[in-house]
Amino acid sequence: MQYLKEHKQLVYLNLLTSGRLNEYLSSVDEQAENMFFRLVKEYADRQGVTEQLKAENQLLWIQKINNIRVCVREIVENEVIYL
Repeated sequence: MQYLKEHKQLVYLNLLTSGRLNEYLSSVDEQAENMFFRLVKEYADRQGVTEQLKAENQLLWIQKINNIRVCVREIVENEVIYL
């Protein structure tokens, strides 16, 4: 909502006055969340970040999964949130 207010004021006002703002924000949130979890799983699979790695070397697993999450968050923000 903050992004819409600051960068897409016309869209924000149209959604607000039509009563569809909450529906729109909920939809964007759901899309972003689904995409985030799907991409984290895909990236983790590609990079071999498995439960076995987690059991064998927790620090390495944390490092890799955090890196994946940061990358995926940037992708989701650019493709879903900041359209």
